Amino acid sequence: MELFDPKILFNSLVYSILGVVVFWVSFIIVDKITPYELWREIVERKNQSLAIVVAAMCLSIAIIVASAIHG
Repeated sequence: MELFDPKILFNSLVYSILGVVVFWVSFIIVDKITPYELWREIVERKNQSLAIVVAAMCLSIAIIVASAIHG
């Protein structure tokens, strides 16, 4: 077993990029199906409750993507 295997590094990079893309697309979909703009509501109107819900949603999507890629 080698200390540095380029194949493992390449696979990690591909899966990382794939995970970020899937996460970003799913976040955009959730943003589109909500009746208001998430970014404006959180940043401009300082809606802290919505920020907590969006953070939980982001963590949930990230865990699902990580589990799908890893397992």
